[in-house]
Amino acid sequence: MFTGIVQGVAEVGAITDRTGLRSFELVFPPGFDMGLEIGASVACDGVCLTVTALPQPGRACFDVMQQSLAQTTLALLKVGDPLNIERAARDGAEIGGHPISGHVDCIARVLEVRCPENNHVLRIEMPASHRRYVFAKGYVAINGASLTVAEADRAAGWFEVWLIPETLRMTTFGAKQSGNALNIEIERSTQVMVDTVRDTLAERLGPLWPAIEEMLARQGTPVLEAMAPPRPALPRDGG
Repeated sequence: MFTGIVQGVAEVGAITDRTGLRSFELVFPPGFDMGLEIGASVACDGVCLTVTALPQPGRACFDVMQQSLAQTTLALLKVGDPLNIERAARDGAEIGGHPISGHVDCIARVLEVRCPENNHVLRIEMPASHRRYVFAKGYVAINGASLTVAEADRAAGWFEVWLIPETLRMTTFGAKQSGNALNIEIERSTQVMVDTVRDTLAERLGPLWPAIEEMLARQGTPVLEAMAPPRPALPRDGG
C-alpha cells in the first residue's frame, strides 16, 4: 500500500525489451534507495512495481508485463523521462494522502493547464467509464499523487486539481502539458459506494434503471447526489 505522498522524482536510466516484458532501470534521488531490497515495492507514476535488481547505489530495476504496459503510461516512457516515485508504506505510517494500491484504473489526459498566482491548475479529461467515481472534494490518485478534486463536470467529462508549489516541487506535474497522458487510480471506498448504489437501484427499478441512468448522465448528476435526501430548509428569523 502507498500513501499518495510522492517522495521524489526518478529518471529512466535504461530500458530493455524482451519477449512479453519490458525492464526499466531507474535513477533515484539521493537517499531514496536507503534500505531498499530486491522484492520491495515502489510506486512509479502510480504503478506498483517490484524491485528485481539493484545494479548500483541510487539505481534499481523493475520488470513490467504487457498488461501493465497496455493499461498505464509506462509504455510511453523513454530514457531520460522523469516519473513520480514513492516507497511502500510501513506498518503504522501516517497516511498523509489516502490509501493507494498502485493498481491503475485508467489513463486520462490533460485538457488544460492554468497558472494563477502561486497555484497550478490541471483540467483533466476522464474516460467515460470512470467519470462516475470522481466527485468535487473527493480524492483521486494521479501518477501516484493523492490529490483533491476541486471541480468536476461529468457531462463535459473533466475534473480539475489545484497544485500548491510544494506539490510541484516534489512531482513531475509542473512539466505536464495539454495532451499528456496520466495514470488514474480512483478512490476505492468511493468506487464501492457508487457501485453498490447502482447495483441496488438496478435491482429495484429493473428495466427503468437504464433510462434513468442515461438521463442522469446527460445532466451530469452523480447517482449518489440524485438519491440523496433533500436538505432541510434553514429556519427563518422570527424577527
